[in-house]
Amino acid sequence: MKYGTALVALAGVASAREVPMYGKMAKREVPQEHSHEAILRATDAALKLNNPLEIADAVFALLGNAAAAQGAPNVDNLDCLQQIVADQAFTNAKAAGDLDGQTNAILFRALERNTGQVGLASVLCNETATNPEIAAIQQHQDPASPEAANNADIELAVAKSLASIGADPLLALQSATFPPGEIGDPTAKGNTCDDPNDAVGCIFTLNLLTPAVSEADIQAAVAGVNAGGESMSTHKLLGCDAGADAGAGAGSDAGADAGADAGADAGAGEAASGTVNVQAFTGSLGGPPPPVESTAGADRPFSVNGNTFLNAGAAIQRSCAIQKNACANAANSGQIDGGAQQCDAQEDECRAANNLKKVRRSPASRRQAAALDFGSCSNPAIQFAVGLDGRKEPSFQNVNTADFNHGSAQNIRIIADFTCQQLESSCKASKDTVQTCQQASQAAQAATGQAAADAFNSALGVSA
Repeated sequence: MKYGTALVALAGVASAREVPMYGKMAKREVPQEHSHEAILRATDAALKLNNPLEIADAVFALLGNAAAAQGAPNVDNLDCLQQIVADQAFTNAKAAGDLDGQTNAILFRALERNTGQVGLASVLCNETATNPEIAAIQQHQDPASPEAANNADIELAVAKSLASIGADPLLALQSATFPPGEIGDPTAKGNTCDDPNDAVGCIFTLNLLTPAVSEADIQAAVAGVNAGGESMSTHKLLGCDAGADAGAGAGSDAGADAGADAGADAGAGEAASGTVNVQAFTGSLGGPPPPVESTAGADRPFSVNGNTFLNAGAAIQRSCAIQKNACANAANSGQIDGGAQQCDAQEDECRAANNLKKVRRSPASRRQAAALDFGSCSNPAIQFAVGLDGRKEPSFQNVNTADFNHGSAQNIRIIADFTCQQLESSCKASKDTVQTCQQASQAAQAATGQAAADAFNSALGVSA
């Protein structure tokens, strides 16, 4: 079964195509190292925070040893280069308090590494990583190889590592590989793809991702795993509501000002002096929702489990989604009766309870939205319509295809995350703008169709 998935992060960092030695290689193994591009870029960014072995780029860890040696001349055991990169990236991200960086490092460790022919497995590392979250994982193997029988176990191991740090375990599906190719394929390509210019990852945009396990398998596997006091990851899977990190609500006030709270002018009132909990919902199936703390005068005044937000709506929705995920875990493990569908209903109730309190945004918050700096690019708005790119079905696409030329997609996460990546890497937008865009992307994922596009555009103060 194939899943359309979203990516944890889209860091605007240099990819291997920008490393001179990479372009000089006369021959290398069948390319697929850029298939999970967003995970690759985010891991490289974390690696570069402290890179004692001076590894040129994380992408070399996904190549065969001969090619990898050119980018990692200080690494003796190239069979372990992928683990070394993931381990260092995880260490760096953990030191920086970056949950997304840790999540990407875990996913990176599990990616399939290039081999020279269809059905040929890559060599496993014979060393132990420093971080147990990385040490528990091996790389996926060619799906046509006998060793691919272990790919399901690998995805479950990834899920457990993610759950142990407080990230959404369903993100483990992102680490999956391609459908099996044909043994003896003279091109040695199989069913792979490789596109360094696809910031999301061609395995996702071409719908080639083929997980070896289901969501139910993952939920059962992580039922007894306790997070180490961290919050859930800030992203969820596309096309299958993972129940974690729905960004902001989808609704919006009629006539709301530009820069409406991420996706919904809903949530608690403006922060009073000091810190107060503005989560209005009191349901506790599977546990209560975590507090949504509002702190007057803070640059990002709302927080949930240590994650901070510019907007009340995004924080409220995060709290409701975390409760839903805990409820689903309890239902799937038999701790509560009635099935996981009641957790979906509770999340709706949580949103509704907070919608009873409309947010009146302060003049300062309105000015902040109006002052967003899109850098060298203009309107980043997303439209939802029939006929985009010749599609018969409705889909999402940027209105401004000159600055945001990705094409259309049926899931807004692909377009929204691409937009944020372009704002950061190509448009050179301000940091606040990129952060607001990322929250707008979360907001959009809590809705469908036109409401999703409206949520994204509203959060950025733009229109289609």
